[in-house]
Amino acid sequence: MNIDIKLFFVVIAVIIGLMAFTPYVRDIFLRKTKPHVYTWLIWLITQGTATVGLWYGHGGWGTLALLFGTVVCFIVFILALKFGTKNITRSDTAVLVLAVLAIIIWRQLDSPLLAIFMVSFIDVIGYLPSFRKTFAEPWTETLGSWQMAVVANIFSILALSEYNFLTLTYLIAITIANMIMAMICVMRRRMVPKIHE
Repeated sequence: MNIDIKLFFVVIAVIIGLMAFTPYVRDIFLRKTKPHVYTWLIWLITQGTATVGLWYGHGGWGTLALLFGTVVCFIVFILALKFGTKNITRSDTAVLVLAVLAIIIWRQLDSPLLAIFMVSFIDVIGYLPSFRKTFAEPWTETLGSWQMAVVANIFSILALSEYNFLTLTYLIAITIANMIMAMICVMRRRMVPKIHE
């Protein structure tokens, strides 16, 4: 039996993504994790745009993993409306406007590559509200979820059919940003004691 290695990689990416997502959602309901509502809305827009970019760039099976991630962003965004942090700053709103602008630029200029560069940059900036929140309250994030997201992203990259700017830019950007989020959690938890409820 001949197994497509790219299909194998995407299955692993989705399984790990599901393993990362499940405890994150559980912790939202337990009120341990408090996702920033704007961060997840920005990620929903940027990851949705990047998923289309992967499709245009012939990402193959790797596109499926990013589509799964887009669905996760949607679910967490909906949950963040009720259970998340809503300390929204002007800079958060500016990042949201930029995310929408990337879609408009793609449609008006018919430039998927420019849009992918924009959403990759915007997505990383979209982490800033969560970075800020996690720096102050490092126990309000599910560390294992961020660590598993890094591994899932690596398998998503391995699942790509073609490697080019359209397929790699966004995945590399979010992999690095997820690593930073995990490192903030680890480093700040050494300094900030956990408040027992």
